[in-house]
Amino acid sequence: MAERRVKVGSSVGLHARPANLFCTAARKQPAPVTIAAPGDDRGPVDAASILSVLGLGVRCGEEVVLTSSDDADGETALDALAELLGTDLDSAPA
Repeated sequence: MAERRVKVGSSVGLHARPANLFCTAARKQPAPVTIAAPGDDRGPVDAASILSVLGLGVRCGEEVVLTSSDDADGETALDALAELLGTDLDSAPA
């Protein structure tokens, strides 16, 4: 199982537009990915599900854990999504 810990760079956290951009990117990845907020007892949620990601309530600067059980494609997916989460998606052009 592959894993990445990432600090969320979006100034509004994973809310509305940044969450939508993240989930859209997650759906395009070659392997399924989950996202979790450490300390959140709900456990990991599907990174492609906008409602699940919004439900995590992640704020700017908080750390999240991305995981994928797919070895080869999972590493690629996690790298792409970790890079995306580290940027301020709220200021990204539409």
